[in-house]
Amino acid sequence: MARKPLGLGRFVELMPERKVAPFGSWTSPISPTMVSKNIELSEVLVTNRSVYWVETRPEQHGRRTIVAHEESNADVTSTDFDVGTRVHEYGGGSYAVYEGQVFFSNFDNMRIYKQQNSSGAEPVTSNTPRYRYADLTVDRLRNAIVCVREEHGADRIDVVNTIASVSLTRQGEGRVIETGNDFYVSPRLSPNGTSLAWITWNFPNMQWDGSELWKAELAEDGTIERKVKVAGGPQESVSQPEWGPDGSLYFISDVTGWWNIYRQCDGRVESMHAAKAEFGEPQWHLGISTYALGSRDLICAYIRDGSYKLAIINLENRKFEDVTLPFRAISNVRASGETAAFCASSPSRPTSIVKLDMATREWEVLRESNDARLNEAYFSIPREIEFPTRHRRKAYAFYYPPRNPDFRGRKGEKPPLVVKAHGGPTHAAAPTFDLQIQFFTSRGFAVLDVNYGGSTGYGREYRGRLNGTWGMIDVEDCANGAKHLCSRNLADRKKLFIRGGSAGGYTTLASLAFIKLYRAGACYYGISDLEAWAKDTHKFESRYLDMMIGPYPAQRKLYLKRSPARSARKISAPLILFQGLDDKVVPPSQSELIVKRIRKKFLAHYITFDGEGHGFHVAEHIRAALESEFAVYIKALATPTR
Repeated sequence: MARKPLGLGRFVELMPERKVAPFGSWTSPISPTMVSKNIELSEVLVTNRSVYWVETRPEQHGRRTIVAHEESNADVTSTDFDVGTRVHEYGGGSYAVYEGQVFFSNFDNMRIYKQQNSSGAEPVTSNTPRYRYADLTVDRLRNAIVCVREEHGADRIDVVNTIASVSLTRQGEGRVIETGNDFYVSPRLSPNGTSLAWITWNFPNMQWDGSELWKAELAEDGTIERKVKVAGGPQESVSQPEWGPDGSLYFISDVTGWWNIYRQCDGRVESMHAAKAEFGEPQWHLGISTYALGSRDLICAYIRDGSYKLAIINLENRKFEDVTLPFRAISNVRASGETAAFCASSPSRPTSIVKLDMATREWEVLRESNDARLNEAYFSIPREIEFPTRHRRKAYAFYYPPRNPDFRGRKGEKPPLVVKAHGGPTHAAAPTFDLQIQFFTSRGFAVLDVNYGGSTGYGREYRGRLNGTWGMIDVEDCANGAKHLCSRNLADRKKLFIRGGSAGGYTTLASLAFIKLYRAGACYYGISDLEAWAKDTHKFESRYLDMMIGPYPAQRKLYLKRSPARSARKISAPLILFQGLDDKVVPPSQSELIVKRIRKKFLAHYITFDGEGHGFHVAEHIRAALESEFAVYIKALATPTR
């Protein structure tokens, strides 16, 4: 590297001349292997001694283990166990900790186990495969676990959801203490163990459409007495009940159009902090936690302008104070006393388990999801953009420009663009650590991560845009976002690609079937036939399309019209599909339907993975999928356009 004099004997190192090469052809140190090694960190818990979390390890075939930090990090569960649950199929809330004992659900057989320190784990529940358990909380007064229980019957929607009490002194299947509604989540015991709060809702609503918060007194034997509704209803979404140290009941509600935090004290409900910001998120998983209670303060994560922020609210005077941190995505917030912990990341900082002293605001990273040490110059830092879409509305996205310190594009050339449609669809894109995005941007692609109408993070009105319009609004917003970048010379209109998983996979297929804009697409376990999926999905989402399309079979014509598999003949761009053969949310038949209909046109590439469900967790599968997807894009770029 050359050194150039800079006055008075000082020298400055000059960077090597950047190579000129076509966008999309750049070489990058962010390899598929590096992407595949990224560990998923989730389910944080905090006790007065330790911080716990769950790690999903791709290089251990996607096995999940509980890790504890006291003075250092140590695995709690052995390689004999895979910590997880399939309640609602998406799981979450898979373990609880009390006085050094860890209680967890084992994914392979759905039984609850108990583990004390380094001793072996012992089963708590009987070996009855039809029962699943999640959202575990310890009932110390009755030596039991209170949890959500699913009982599965003859088919996928023959499922009964209840709140149950599971004895810790004798093996069994648990005793139902609350039943009658379609769904229950978040059973939470008061500090003295005499009261219980929970969230419940009924079809056709999902939790984020309309749900209710209830509380009740508990008898000595743990049965429910004198239950009352605290908040919620068919048009109000409530979530995350937590008991304060003084017995107040805290929760999140969108009664104002925004998910804000409230508390009920002495029979009166009051706002902790009113803001046009989202302090909650949709209940896709059990055990979600965007806020937590310490001894004197409430710590919370919230979304404003697309990015997460962290704040502390004093429990006595409700003073609100932002905490400055170098992260733009925060989740899994937990606390005990003055100690808080959470998952946090930014586009160039790996997802981390962060421990925070709520009194001093001092923080430290306990664990990172990826130990690769790369020059930050290889990371594209996104900015949130808004762009015009249908009905003179605005939609939102994160724009990632191509970035690589070793290369620059040819003069006058515009980069290819990968449009990313997130899953859910009631979910959101966030500026988090995503090596798959950086894989593309470091090779000269731009990426647009779209928060199409229906995404969370922008209030109830924006979230409700998708009602009745799925397959239209999402497709149009993705297309309009891409066109917006092209109009500003930030992307090449002839080099547009689209990718997505689950609901984002459906948006990908619909985009290729219903509009002519993209050069190629990649669908990860996406829905291709809405009617077939409505008849063959799991209970949790079995009425989801009532909101997003319309009631079935009354609106059957809409189901057929918006099904990409029914319009497969219109697809003229190359398409690669990836499918886990153990997927219970979107079964392989969904991919097979559309592949069968377009394979004759030599446009479809179909790759399946044994042992994978709804989302890929095995390193070799993650790597193979990314390599194959990229190869399709490169081949499409090399093919002359008509």
